Amino acid sequence: MLRGVRIVIAPDKFKGTLDADAVADAVADGVRRVQPGAELLLRPVADGGDGTVAAALRAGWTARPVRVSGPDGAPRDAVLALDGGTALVELATAAGLHLAPPAPLTATTRGVGELLRAALDAGARRLVVGIGGSATTDGGTGMLAALGVRFVGADGAELPPGGAALAGLDRVDVSGLDPRLAGVEVVVATDVDNPLTGPRGAAAVFGPQKGAGPDDVALLDAALARFAAVVRRDLGVEVDAVPGAGGAGGTAAGALAVLGARITSGADLVCDLVGLDAALVGADLCLTGEGALDVQTLSGKAPAVVARRAAAAGVRCVGLAGVVRLGPGELAAAGFAAAHGLVDVEPDVAVCLAEPARLLTELTARALS
Repeated sequence: MLRGVRIVIAPDKFKGTLDADAVADAVADGVRRVQPGAELLLRPVADGGDGTVAAALRAGWTARPVRVSGPDGAPRDAVLALDGGTALVELATAAGLHLAPPAPLTATTRGVGELLRAALDAGARRLVVGIGGSATTDGGTGMLAALGVRFVGADGAELPPGGAALAGLDRVDVSGLDPRLAGVEVVVATDVDNPLTGPRGAAAVFGPQKGAGPDDVALLDAALARFAAVVRRDLGVEVDAVPGAGGAGGTAAGALAVLGARITSGADLVCDLVGLDAALVGADLCLTGEGALDVQTLSGKAPAVVARRAAAAGVRCVGLAGVVRLGPGELAAAGFAAAHGLVDVEPDVAVCLAEPARLLTELTARALS
């Protein structure tokens, strides 16, 4: 049993069941059950997807509500976070897969551009875009159209929304780009390193998650290749093979091509934002996790970044998840001292999905006993 210790609790969400705040609270309840005197520092994290703005607001940033277009064009309520001259925008709040029925060929990122316009209206000179959780495969063209860029077909008309239309792209006209973007730093925060097209590209890897069948994937991949070719010709920017350009259906590629964006790790950005390194100083234990600790976790997702930072600080890090699919060697190489899953407490997955908070509290108490 741990006594008189300082414990950092820095989990990501358990996707589909608990957001990162709720995960942190459930873990904290489990710690208090076996060690009521422990000093707890709750630092819920995210990796650029949903929960990123929440992490910023928890860290003291200011919320700015904005009415934007959803992935299907219907109006949605979204929030951006402001801190001085920096604005943090979460793509998932405007173009997230959860906002509308799947429409892989026509879903648009227009609302993301509307969020960026609102940030410029607020005086932001640095724009950070967290791009996880998208419903879209439009290369970020909807976002850019909202900022004044025109994507034109051979008939001279602007293309309709969505990735499929890019198969007919003839030219990109940036003459109407919002002039306030001049000199503005744009950062894209992501947890993937996929290129725009090909077998590891946006359509092939993520399209099926957004409702795309095999024919849709082929169409979207060809459309994104056309987009990359026109961008190369008209703007002199190569985006096709850039690691991370395939993030959020190619939204990263569009930001690179037109906004001069740079790509960074979403998890590292959020860990910095919530002051994780400072919290780890003098800590005895760090608890992190997400719905599944698996091979995807190892590719830069938030729990792996937390574990790496904890190891660098000399702090023992334990992973808590719905299910653990990593072996002891993989966990150790990633910086985890151990990992435990809800199925260790309740083998019935349906019960785990129905009562995750209760089981996570129980799991944490067992792990620390």
